[in-house]
Parts: sequence; structure tokens; C-alpha cells
Amino acid sequence: MKEEIKNILWVDDEIDQLKSQIIFLEGRGYKVTEASNGEDAVALVGKQNFDLVLLDEQMPGKDGLTTLEEIKEKRPHLPVIMVTKSEEEDLMDQAIGKKIDDYLTKPVNPSQIFSAAKKILESKKIRIERMARDYTQASSKIRSSLYMPLGWQDWIEIHRILSEWNLEIDNFGDQNLKQMHAGQKMECNIEFGKYVEAFYLRWLSRVDPPTLSVDVIKKYLFPLLSQKIQVFFIVMDCMRLDQWLSIEPVLDEYFNIQREYYYSILPTATPYSRNAIFSGLFPSELAQKYPDLWKAGTQDDSSRNRYEHQLLDGQLKKLGLSLKSESKYVKVLDAAEGEYLAKRVSSYKNTPLLSVVFNFLDILAHGRSQSEILKEMTPDESAYRSLTKPWFLHSSLFRILRYLATCDCAVVITSDHGSVLGTRGTIALGKKDTSTNLRYKYGDNLNCNPKEALLIKNPEEYKLPRYNMCTTYIIAKEDYYFVYPTKYSEYEREYKNSFQHGGISLEEMILPVITLRPRK
Repeated sequence: MKEEIKNILWVDDEIDQLKSQIIFLEGRGYKVTEASNGEDAVALVGKQNFDLVLLDEQMPGKDGLTTLEEIKEKRPHLPVIMVTKSEEEDLMDQAIGKKIDDYLTKPVNPSQIFSAAKKILESKKIRIERMARDYTQASSKIRSSLYMPLGWQDWIEIHRILSEWNLEIDNFGDQNLKQMHAGQKMECNIEFGKYVEAFYLRWLSRVDPPTLSVDVIKKYLFPLLSQKIQVFFIVMDCMRLDQWLSIEPVLDEYFNIQREYYYSILPTATPYSRNAIFSGLFPSELAQKYPDLWKAGTQDDSSRNRYEHQLLDGQLKKLGLSLKSESKYVKVLDAAEGEYLAKRVSSYKNTPLLSVVFNFLDILAHGRSQSEILKEMTPDESAYRSLTKPWFLHSSLFRILRYLATCDCAVVITSDHGSVLGTRGTIALGKKDTSTNLRYKYGDNLNCNPKEALLIKNPEEYKLPRYNMCTTYIIAKEDYYFVYPTKYSEYEREYKNSFQHGGISLEEMILPVITLRPRK
């Protein structure tokens, strides 16, 4: 397809002396319209479409700044490069205040003009072309690595690169790159599912394991608390790595940021993964220690996370840590509770450990499934991800963190699990009393397609609760979600393109742990 010619308006009272430079620009594919005064320039902008204005600052009659102001009234977003003989700082401040896009100081040569014009008119195209080249190289490197033996450290690096590309590609919205990237992520998740299935039991036996949910407190909070450093521990329920990466730059102004990673236990769902963080125990150990919490038939996920504060205190005591005063715990389920905490956060200045669970991202994921408006606003992963930063910038959490940036403390932020966009149904075979979760299920004698889900016949091996001799678990891989054979098509359509968690995927399992120390 032939590229559209870019139109430049060049305004200068000595335009006749610039013929060689105009010819130089036209020789490089630009169309240049000439104007010798501000009046003509403003009139031309009102009649024709231009992509860029080169504007002389010192002209008789209507000067450059006045012309600039009138051009911006007609076309507020039309790029303008100011060309001036003056290097006075005040003049440049005025021009910049009126939103010029660049300025050049006379005398200028043709290559300077061309370079400045190209930077404005073709920067997006150049960046997309460069990004496509860089992505192709990165993608090729990842694809090659999939044919080699990979360890858990390698999968963290692959997930980090894929997550960073999520944001890069979002910024430009190139559909071809989006499709390529979606294919790359699917390919990686296929191999990651095989890897987890092969090595997860070894991790539970403590054979070369990554940091798991049960290790987070011991590894990241315990050393700080042992040094008598005040710690604010924040768990952002259902936060993926790419969602964190979208807000991390905002906090760089306030904190020194150290980002590390851990693996969520299976299933990657709140009752299992978050309880494991706070208790330092695997689900089967929790079920044995707190049988009422894990009794059969408990379908309400939130009811299984009622004792997080007590579980955390118990874990710290087991680690031999004695705090100078009792720890505190807050769960933020809605905006009002967030506002209340933001107003009271200063009252915790003598609290050695405050733990806060923020549920917004989890509520967003679940709410999207039930709201047609949210579905329309977030039709894909890119749109869903784009909500994270605006929410954070206007959230009580951001205000809390800005306050903590003025304190002598450490902030540790993590997530209990991520989420994945479910796009494909897979059949779950089981009785009616099977659990209702879409990415994992437990019940009597369950079965599934082994290519699309992991079947756990012996829960004890996976450190999961067993309710009777027939208890089994099935955990979906990649972007599959469970649908029963009866009314298969109906339920597949209902849950297709919903954000879910509980399964085996890079997005759900590999999570950031961030330690923030104030820059002050």
C-alpha cells in the first residue's frame, strides 16, 4: 500500500531564500506549502490539512508566537516546530508554554530541518518498525529456548519478557504484533504446563524448588522484621506481573524498588495460595491443623480466608520472631474501606507489621464476568490490563503508598495468584456435588482430558486436602476452563473470554514480590 504523503506548512517572511531547503524536503517525500506571513499561515491552516508547521518566530506584522496561538486555536493538535534567531530563555519558555513540539535556532541546514520533521512525522512508524524487529528477535530467542531443558529460573525470565512485551505492544496497538504475541504466549504456556506437571511434585519434596507461596513471609518479611524495620505487607489479590509492571514506574519517584518473583502453589486460587502465604503451610497441613476451615462442602472461597491474621501471627511465632507490639491486619473489599484506611494509615506508625489485602483486581476480574458494560470496556487482555494504572492512580492504595514514602519503613507488595483469559472449554467429568470453580475442581472420582488439564488422584502427594477416599482434583492448563458434558455448548459460550484463576499458566503462577524502601 502506497504511503500517504505528509504535508508541511513552512511559514517564514524570507521564504524565497529557503528554496533549496524546501527542495531537499520534497526530495524526501514531503509536500511543502509556503507562507510568507502569519495571516496567510492561519488562513491556510483553516482551509487545508497539514501534518506539521515550520514557523519562523520573528516576522513583521503577526509574529511567530501570535501566529502559533491562532494556529492552535484552529488545530490544537497540529505539531509546530518554531524556528528562531533568538536563544533567549524567556522566549523559548513562552513558546514551549504554548505547546510547540520542537524548536530550531537559525541558521539551520536542510538536514536539521529534515531530522526534526522526521522525528515528529514518522516517529511512531519508526518505533513500530524497530519494535517489530526487536520483538521478532526476542520471540525467536524464546522459541529456541523452548527446545532446551528449562529450569524454574528460566521460566521466570520468559514470563518477565512476555509481560514486558504485553505493555510495549499495548502502547502501539499493532494488531499483527498482538496476534504474533498471543501465539507466542500460548506456545509458552503449553510447554510451561508440561514443565509444571513434570517438576511440581519435586518442588513439594524440596528438590531444587523455587520460592513458593509458603516461603514468602519467611524470605521477604522475616529478615526485615528481625532487623526491627517496620513493615507494611500488601497483598493485591489476583494481580498479574504485567499489571504490576504497568504501575511500577509510577512508584519509582517515591521508592527504591527491588522486584523478585515466586511461584504460587496449586490450585492458584485464594483459599489455597493466600492461606499458604499467611500460614507458611500447604493446604493439607492447614486442613489437618484447622479442620473446620477446610471441611467438605465449603464452597465460599472467602470463608476459608477468615483467619489470615491469626495464621500470619502463628507463622511468625513458629519462626521465633517476637514483635515489640501486636501486628495488625486489614482487608479492603471496597472503595469505602480503602478510603477509611488511607485516612487512618498514620495511626499505625508504631505498629511493627501491618498486613493489608486489597481485593480490587480480584473483584474486577469476577465483576467483568457479570457485567456487560465491563465486558464491552475490556473485550481483551490489553483492555483489561489498561484499567490497572488509572485505577491505581486514583486509588486509596496509591495515597497510602505516598504517605509511606515519607516514613522510615519497608513496604512488601505481592499477589496471591494471577489470572488468565479463558478462551477454550474442556470437559470435566464428575458428580453434581463437584466444586464450581472454572479452572480447578475437586470432588469424587473426577476425570478430564490429560492434554488440557492435570488430574490429581492422590491429593496428599500435592499437599491438598482429601475429604474422603474418592477425592480427586483436576486443574486446567493454558487457557482452558472446565465445562460439564451436559449443556456443554451453552456453558462454554457463557464463560468464554472471562478472566479466571486456579489453573496452571505463567500468568497465574509466576508472581512478583516487590520490596519498596522510601527514597527520602
